[in-house]
Amino acid sequence: MEYTLKNERFTAAATTAGGELISFRDGTGRERLWQGDPAIWAGRNPILFPAIGAVKGGGAVFEGNFYPLSRHGFARGREFALAERGGDFAVLELTESVDTLEQYPYPFRLRVRHALTEAGFETCFSVQNTGEKSMPYCVGGHTGYLCPAQEGERFEDYSLVFDQPEDTGSIAVAEGGLLARRYLDALRLRGERTIDLRHEIFDGADTLVFDGLRSKAVSLVSRDTGHGVRVTFGDFPMLGIWTMPHKKGPYLCIEPWQGCAGYEDESGVFTDKAHCVVLAPGEERTHRFSAEFI
Repeated sequence: MEYTLKNERFTAAATTAGGELISFRDGTGRERLWQGDPAIWAGRNPILFPAIGAVKGGGAVFEGNFYPLSRHGFARGREFALAERGGDFAVLELTESVDTLEQYPYPFRLRVRHALTEAGFETCFSVQNTGEKSMPYCVGGHTGYLCPAQEGERFEDYSLVFDQPEDTGSIAVAEGGLLARRYLDALRLRGERTIDLRHEIFDGADTLVFDGLRSKAVSLVSRDTGHGVRVTFGDFPMLGIWTMPHKKGPYLCIEPWQGCAGYEDESGVFTDKAHCVVLAPGEERTHRFSAEFI
């Protein structure tokens, strides 16, 4: 099922298929989210839970036992239920099933709240441990924003601009989507705030992966007009930036992450993953990000 969200400025749509916000139209009626194209990237705005990115060996160890777990987890392929709805928001809910327990041996409740704001939208992930033992998880967003956003522009006309000067680098993506314990030399930020976009960056790097940024927001903006989108991700310790390599697609994913892909040398024990959260029985935690269209 799809549900329409409206406020005085914007119109959006959320779907129970994967719990996604699949459309956002600005005040002019122009679509601002990638609508998917199987020839480039069929996805639009998948929810990453309970894993983010590639998992080492095709699965993870929970409580001493190995469980098969797919890339980005299973939430993106599941049917959510509508838990709550208003004119400008929808709350979509996913809980465990026989199938999920074969991959991730924990009862849980994942609620995703998509809400329109005065400037754009906000997405909140609320994760609750409904079981009787400690529950580890990772969660993240994967929103595809149209880039360029207007006719007559090019992808290369846009830049990523961090709120603060950064002294870090993009973590290298190794074989099979796992991470390496090194930075990409070509993508080091040394007191800089800006990355000018080129598709060739992603042809060589696959994904820009940042950990420990000073910034709590990043803007995707046209250097000519200054319009674009500002994504605030202060609840998340990591950020992924991605577009499908070698496809030259007209979109860019800005991905707030609580967790990340596996490292080449990691143990495979899920609780050893970077930024993994462990909830006590009954505990709940919320992670939110917002998009402001400028």
